[in-house]
Amino acid sequence: MSWLRERCPQCEQRLINSRFDATFRLSDATERLCFGVPAALCSDCHQLYIDPELVELLDVSAGRCVFAIESDSVMQEQAWA
Repeated sequence: MSWLRERCPQCEQRLINSRFDATFRLSDATERLCFGVPAALCSDCHQLYIDPELVELLDVSAGRCVFAIESDSVMQEQAWA
């Protein structure tokens, strides 16, 4: 995830780089679930930063991320470490 920043461009807080399960609401009011998306989260601004190329690849560029949570697989990896 070399494209990600270490700090939030809005508030300069440190970002949480991980994999997230996210829901995108598309322009036709449908929703698309995406699992294990590499992204960075600002816990203060509540903004999720995703690589623009990945947004295109997932075909959600016309949508808006309405929900994201750190992926269970990440949590399991940390528990077993």
